[in-house]
Amino acid sequence: MSLLKYESTLREPLVDGDKDYHQVSEDICRPIEVKPLKSWYVGFGISVLLLLFGVYSIYRDVTYGIGQWNLNRTIGWGWDITNFVWWVGIGHAGTLISAILLLFRQGWRTGVNRAAEAMTIFAVMCAGQFPIWHMGRVWIAFFVMPYPNTRGPVWVNFNSPLLWDVFAISTYFTVSLLFWYSGLLPDLATLRDRAKTKFRKFFYGLTSFGWSGSTKHWQRFEALALVLAGLSAPLVLSVHTIVSMDFATSVIPGWHTQIFPPYFVAGAIFSGFAMVQTLLIITRKVLRLEDYITIGHIEAMNKVIVMTGSIVGCAYLTELFIAWYSGNPYEYDAFYKYRIAGPYVWAYWTMMTCNVVSPQLFWSAKLRRNIQFTFIMSVVVNIGMWFERFVIIVTSLYRDYLPSSWSTFYRPTIWEVGFFMGTIGLFFTCYFLFAKYFPVIAVAEIKAVLKTSGENFKRGMEGIEKESVDEFVHKHAPSEHGH
Repeated sequence: MSLLKYESTLREPLVDGDKDYHQVSEDICRPIEVKPLKSWYVGFGISVLLLLFGVYSIYRDVTYGIGQWNLNRTIGWGWDITNFVWWVGIGHAGTLISAILLLFRQGWRTGVNRAAEAMTIFAVMCAGQFPIWHMGRVWIAFFVMPYPNTRGPVWVNFNSPLLWDVFAISTYFTVSLLFWYSGLLPDLATLRDRAKTKFRKFFYGLTSFGWSGSTKHWQRFEALALVLAGLSAPLVLSVHTIVSMDFATSVIPGWHTQIFPPYFVAGAIFSGFAMVQTLLIITRKVLRLEDYITIGHIEAMNKVIVMTGSIVGCAYLTELFIAWYSGNPYEYDAFYKYRIAGPYVWAYWTMMTCNVVSPQLFWSAKLRRNIQFTFIMSVVVNIGMWFERFVIIVTSLYRDYLPSSWSTFYRPTIWEVGFFMGTIGLFFTCYFLFAKYFPVIAVAEIKAVLKTSGENFKRGMEGIEKESVDEFVHKHAPSEHGH
């Protein structure tokens, strides 16, 4: 008779080490309850300095106008929209990990979803600033909101994908924020119960909304998670599809293409997972969470990166083929004269190297499981994805239909660069504060998978696994009296 088998030998454990429920709470809550390390202060200080530089750059923009930037009548979208699309793309991986992997019951999401969700919130906060400050007259930014007003016939243009961006990104941010915060409630209650000072007990008690861990609370919690995941999953696809329509609905060569929606979605997931890797590799080392963010988690995300990177590479080659096959001289020139060659050739080939060639190295299992190599590659991918947005925007615009409006070369000013660096500072300032005052890993969700991955529980099952099916049934079958 065959023996019982409790766990597949082909799957890596989701939690390493000899952990029990108490040890999980100790390991994940300890960084919040103790004084931050020196490395935290250094990183936080650098982030705040970058943020202040960005604030000053925005001050100059508002005071003197966007003439502070090197925009001209040909390249009206420069670094600001490049960075907007880049940040929106980074925000995609959080909702993908949280929502779609939850719906597909992927257990490996538990170690990485909390940091990814927080990354989504912070990235969308950074992205939303670029279109607002690009308006110049930022005090009338509320004009983009379609509400009953006394401005007569002055209404928003519902045919414009720029307005669709307002709806898509605000909806995405709201649902992602609810998903992130509702998932925090059990862990905030854990911190409340462990608090040793009145302020901490009050703060975590207030933010946990009276969570008691009752059966009714857990039922509502799980039902809400599924509802929000169901809402978030189509948003992952729709948001960057709508961002791509900012370009695809125009008649500019290099933009006017139907491949943009799936191409942009794949690129967003590609860059988002790379940023998650960057954050998690640093987090697992600094907070000593290697047992919860394992090599298996890193490898699973690298598999997603190589898949989406291959899709992006296929899209690049499709663009080149269609530009040649269509016989359209303007389309041909946009790709073959002004991207592959021309003044911005360095940007195009940087993009191709980082986004198409480098991810293919992850076909090697040894490299997929190498932490140092993965960290370097995650940074390389995000550099490449930034160059992709730069290439799409600048190289498609700098040679317009009219020779009189041709721009010889576009380069950003220090204030454009400062604005971008300021959003990087904002992102990491928020992430450092999040990592200090909230659990970076979902304590409750890790405990939920511990019975199938914890060494303690595996040892408890060893005796049962050695039993035959008949022995197990005989031991655990109901008695004759029905007990």
